[in-house]
Amino acid sequence: MRHTLPLAPQFYVTAPQPCPYLDGRMERKLFTALQGEHADMLNDTLSKQGFRRSQNVLYRPSCADCTACLSARIRVADFTPNRNQRRVTRRNAAFRRSATAPWATEEQYALFRRYLDSRHADGGMADMDVFEFAAMIEETPIRSRIIEYREAGLELTEGPESNLAAVCLTDVLDDGLSMVYSFYEPTLTRRSLGTYIILDHVEIARAAGLPYVYLGYWVPGSSKMGYKAGFDALEIYKGNRWQPIGDPAAHEAEAHPLSIDPIAEQVARITLPDTRAPGGG
Repeated sequence: MRHTLPLAPQFYVTAPQPCPYLDGRMERKLFTALQGEHADMLNDTLSKQGFRRSQNVLYRPSCADCTACLSARIRVADFTPNRNQRRVTRRNAAFRRSATAPWATEEQYALFRRYLDSRHADGGMADMDVFEFAAMIEETPIRSRIIEYREAGLELTEGPESNLAAVCLTDVLDDGLSMVYSFYEPTLTRRSLGTYIILDHVEIARAAGLPYVYLGYWVPGSSKMGYKAGFDALEIYKGNRWQPIGDPAAHEAEAHPLSIDPIAEQVARITLPDTRAPGGG
């Protein structure tokens, strides 16, 4: 009888560095490589345990004295947009969506640069050049899509006409859509494009019969991430399980360093996909 070993990736921890979300905090990430023939299974399994993908790496916050970063997802079947969100959808009804293989273009990069320069000029991605941008989009070992939003007659840049208003790099998981990174035209403030992209992903997931839309990390107390708590049917990964967010203010308490488990214990609790082949002769 032939047997194959279960997938056993190696986990590592980054060096501490200043937290991009909360002033005065230091962040540290637990990460592993995403590669090989079982990459999709590993991504699906770890995404359900609060991990996120960046190119060919899966990571999860593992800070020494803080547990503020909480992975968030929307339960598609239970989601109902509020009045403001319905207004956002109507305001952007003229957009046309297209989904393609993850391939970077100069048009996307031009929009990406306008977005960063306007919204995140001092962020960690501010110096990203066109080659690094292409790597972010194209280096994916799993099923990913680039979703573009355009509006006929909308001219956003000087020179060659462009009506590309928003872009999202999206992974297709076995139980949902994971919004890896999105960016949009910063001059269209009244359109609330960040909210619109999330609302549209809920509709894409609903049409595909996928139960969740993964939004990345929600960080209580962070103005950059606070908007995610405004979506209905939101769950967070806390205490090693998914649970309804409830009152967002209830999650703002700081964790005491002694209450945070050592890295070895955190890794020991991670469930890995069983890649053993069914019985054979």
